[in-house]
Amino acid sequence: MHQNNPGHPPGHWVILLGAILFFIATACNFPLASKPTDTTDTSIQQTLAALWLATPGVPVEGAQLGTPLTPPGEGQFTSSSLATLAPNTPAAETLPATVSYVTQPGDTLDALSKRFQVPPESISSPFPLSANGFITSGIPVAISNVLNEPVFSGALLPDSEVIFSPSAIGLDVPAFIHARGGYLSQYQIQVEEEWLSGAEVIQRVAVETSINPALLLGILEYRSGWVSFHPSGAEQDPYPIGFRVPTYQGLYKELLLVSRYLTTGYYGWRSGEFTSLTLADGNHIRIAPTLNAGSVGLQSLFAMLYGQDGWRAALYGSSSFPLFYTAFSGDPWQRAAMVEPIFPANLQSPVLELPFQPGERWSLTGGPHAAWGVGSPLGALDFAPVTGQKGCQVSTAWATASTPGLVVRSKDGVVVIDLDGDGSEQTGWNLLYLHIAREERIPVGTWVQTDGRIGHPSCEGGLASGAHVHLSRKYNGEWVSADGPLPLFLSGWRAFSEGKPYRGGLVKENQVVTAMSDGSKTSSITR
Repeated sequence: MHQNNPGHPPGHWVILLGAILFFIATACNFPLASKPTDTTDTSIQQTLAALWLATPGVPVEGAQLGTPLTPPGEGQFTSSSLATLAPNTPAAETLPATVSYVTQPGDTLDALSKRFQVPPESISSPFPLSANGFITSGIPVAISNVLNEPVFSGALLPDSEVIFSPSAIGLDVPAFIHARGGYLSQYQIQVEEEWLSGAEVIQRVAVETSINPALLLGILEYRSGWVSFHPSGAEQDPYPIGFRVPTYQGLYKELLLVSRYLTTGYYGWRSGEFTSLTLADGNHIRIAPTLNAGSVGLQSLFAMLYGQDGWRAALYGSSSFPLFYTAFSGDPWQRAAMVEPIFPANLQSPVLELPFQPGERWSLTGGPHAAWGVGSPLGALDFAPVTGQKGCQVSTAWATASTPGLVVRSKDGVVVIDLDGDGSEQTGWNLLYLHIAREERIPVGTWVQTDGRIGHPSCEGGLASGAHVHLSRKYNGEWVSADGPLPLFLSGWRAFSEGKPYRGGLVKENQVVTAMSDGSKTSSITR
C-alpha cells in the first residue's frame, strides 16, 4: 500500500465488507484519511496549532515526518538536482481491465464518467448512485478501464491541504515564518499601492484564492529555500518559484500562478474535465482517474514547472515534494483526518435571497462563471441594478445580504459573510460579494440580517465594464459550482449553466431569466 494511503474511512465496515465480496479479485484505492468521530472543535484547533508551531526539524509527537529539511545546495531537496533522481523514481502503472473504486467525498456520477471516459450507465455498484448529486462516499463501484494508458496513481496530498480549509485554522503564518528565520521573514514587496511583508503576501494570496497558506509556504521553500534559509542572490531574484513569466515578477504574482495551476487541477478533477497534463517539456501524462482532487492539483502545478523526468522525481521520487512537505510542516494526512471530508454527507445548499431589496428590478448580467480566478468552478452570478447610471459609476442602489451572517472580510471591493458566524472563512458556508464600493461598505465584525445593506455596486476589486455585484459561495474553503450537486438557489430561482462561462441564467417553475451582459430585457429580474 502506498505510504500516503491512510486507510479505510470509519463507519463503513459493513459497506467495505460488501466491497470485498463484490470485488474480491481487484484492488481498492483509498486516497482519503479517516475522520475521527470523538474530537471537538477546540481539540482540533489545539492539535493543529501544535503541529504548525513545532520547532523546525523536530518531529511533533504523533506526526509521521519524512526526511529532515536541508538547505538548498547542501542536500537533496533542490529543483536543479531532480532530473538526476529520475532513474530512481517508480514507473507509471497500468490499471486493471476493471477498476474497483471506492467513492470519495465530492464524487459525482458525471465526473466519474468523464474521468474514466465511460458512459454513466457502465458504472455499477451494489449501492444506489445519485444521478445528479454527490455519490455517497465510501461505497464500491466497478468501472471498466478503457484508457489503456499507464498512470501515476499514488495519492500525494489530501484535498484539505490544497484548499484553504479547516486544517489551516491552527496556522499562524507570521509566527511560522518568524520561527524559521529565512529570507521571507525580511522580504517586502509593493502590491498595487500597499507594501506587504512576506507573511502578508502569503496570507493575501491564500485568502483571495482560497489556497492553503501552508502549501504556499511549502512550495516556496521547496523551490527557493526562502522560508528557512537565506539563499545567495535572493534579493535580486524576481522568480522565487521559477515560472519566469515577465509579467508575473515578484513573490505575490508568482504565488498567484501557483494558485492558478493548483486551482485548475483541483476543480478540473472535481468536474471531470481535467484528465491529462501537458508538462513543461511538451510531454503528456494521463491523470489517474482514481486520484483525489488535492493530488491532481499538485500534479497540475508541477507539470508547469518540470519536464517528464523532473516531474516524476519531484512527485514520486526519493526526494519528492510530498516527503519534503511532511518534514517541513508535519503530516498533512494527520491534519486531514481531523477535518475531512470537505463535503459531509447530506450537505444542503443554504436558503438564500436575491442580493437586492424586494420590489427592485435588476439585470442578471452574468450567468455561472469563475467563482474566483482562472480554474475555479463556474460558481458566480453577476447582478447589475437598473438605475440608469452608466459604466463604472458607483451605483446609488444597495446590494443586500442574501442570508444572515457575520462579515469576516470587507476590503478591496470584497465582502464575505460567514453563515455559521464562527469568524472563519475556512469553515462552513461563506458568501462572497465582489465589486462592492469602499464608500458605505459594511465593516468587518458586523452581524447582518437577511436584506441588510452590504454596500453599493461598483467596479472596484477587479476587472469590470460596469457597476455590478458578483456573488459566489464557498464551503469549508472550497469554491462551489452554481449549477451542480449543490445548486445555487436565490429567492427560489435556480441557477443553470449552458456549459460556457457567463452563459446560462435562472429558472423558477416556468419562468426563465437569461443572463445578458448588456442588461437587455431577457435578463431583467424583480424580487
